[in-house]
Amino acid sequence: MSHKTLLRTGPLSQGGVSPYGPVQEPGAEGLLSLPAGFGGRVVARSGSKVAGLTWHAAPDDGACFPDGDGWIYVSNSELSLLGGAAAIRFRPDGSVGDAYRILSGTELNRAGGATPWNTWLSGELGHRGRVFECDPYGVRAARPRLAMGRFRHEAAACDPDRQVVYLTEGERDGCFYRFRPYDWGDLTEGALEVLCGSGRWEPVPWPAAPLKGTRHQVCEARRFDGGDACHYAGGVCFFTTRGDGTLWAYDTQTSAVERVCDGVRAVTAAPSGDLYVSRDATRIDVITPDREITPFLRFAGRPGAELTGLAFAPAGDRLYFSARREAAAGHTFEVTGPFRAA
Repeated sequence: MSHKTLLRTGPLSQGGVSPYGPVQEPGAEGLLSLPAGFGGRVVARSGSKVAGLTWHAAPDDGACFPDGDGWIYVSNSELSLLGGAAAIRFRPDGSVGDAYRILSGTELNRAGGATPWNTWLSGELGHRGRVFECDPYGVRAARPRLAMGRFRHEAAACDPDRQVVYLTEGERDGCFYRFRPYDWGDLTEGALEVLCGSGRWEPVPWPAAPLKGTRHQVCEARRFDGGDACHYAGGVCFFTTRGDGTLWAYDTQTSAVERVCDGVRAVTAAPSGDLYVSRDATRIDVITPDREITPFLRFAGRPGAELTGLAFAPAGDRLYFSARREAAAGHTFEVTGPFRAA
């Protein structure tokens, strides 16, 4: 299924019947309401041990990676000074085999993104923040990728078709960037560019931003109200803006940016072509390629919680996400069930 249909103008169709049927009564410790046939469990709690590792507070963006017959889920921590990222390794039967840190000594690691070569890009949200490329398998030390710019980094989404990485910026007048590495698969060197109002990409003269912020270096740069989550699928880069809660779609062929819907915090795509979005801090909805948005999950936790870190396991049969309230403790969940196939 193509994501191009989401770029059509006009509102999405809402209030229809989910492809999975209606949401049932809460399960998973009374916190999650899901369609029949689906189940949920808590796989990690902030401050509690997971395979010997104390799970971090303020869990945020995440991604899954293949690991032989099993898989790995990586999660950022949006804490000052004690941020970074950690990983949980799952066995083929879904049990937890290991957990470990993959990034330490950084701060405010809210969002990020997975690469096609199975590394995790973790961005720092602080002033002149950096992007760190991390090894989800815990073998190699994380490395800063300074050529990707020094600004309040949020998410990253790799576009293997054009061999670029899209980047969002957590400023009220932030920009939408792309990084073109000189050698695809090596993010050490490359060109940082910013999207302008005309749809053109212009180079950022000084990505290190020693005197002037990257968003102020190109006067024609297009502004967005607090760039947040970001996900590439099928020729479209979807990203959210925290200030106005909007889900945007950037058409990589035409450079057009379209508003998809409001009230969105995080976004990911399933192998079926469906988008899964967290909305209004209490639910996860499905947006189908034919422009229908229907409920999938309801969260009955503390008021004001954020649902973040949406990511599917490589087989597409498990969805992970975290529920957290600002910098407080959080829960990381796994949802299993008959997800639609590709």
